[in-house]
Amino acid sequence: MNYSINQLADCIKQQQVIAYPTEAVFGLGCDPYSESAVLKLLALKQRPSEKGLIVIAPHLPLLLPFIDQTRLNDEQWQRLQAEYDRPLTWLVPKSAGTPDFLSGKFDSIAVRLCRHPAVTALCEAAQTALTSTSANLSGMPPCRTAAEVRAQFGADFPVLESAVGGAQKPSQIRDILTNRLIRA
Repeated sequence: MNYSINQLADCIKQQQVIAYPTEAVFGLGCDPYSESAVLKLLALKQRPSEKGLIVIAPHLPLLLPFIDQTRLNDEQWQRLQAEYDRPLTWLVPKSAGTPDFLSGKFDSIAVRLCRHPAVTALCEAAQTALTSTSANLSGMPPCRTAAEVRAQFGADFPVLESAVGGAQKPSQIRDILTNRLIRA
């Protein structure tokens, strides 16, 4: 089945997990405010909850509720909002309202401004940021096509039929406070 943006946005609103293209690979995502959706995603990925998840959005206002805004200086805000040659995820101090089911055992949360057209359309239609982790079962390579997602997660899995961006590797992860590289 080919899902439309609006059908996938409805899936997100109904606490379901979906797959969508990002800059380099397909991501698995859900409503980051929904504990039941996040727990479904973690179970699907066989990912321990203490690892935490990335939250992505095309626009900063959708990420602000997750960030302790009082802890960032002007230079760090500029870093967070800059455009880069490759996808860049930032570890930022998490807000008091960021649930532990999202951040895991950390006092930070991973966020990324993702301007991939599919992510922009999904976030705008669902009116929320999305969780993001690579679409693959434990031990399998990340999916780069909708067909690969269906092969790993089933023919009826809600996936956006669209191409990934031109990035060769998933996002780099850096600490916003120190600019230290966490994942190349």
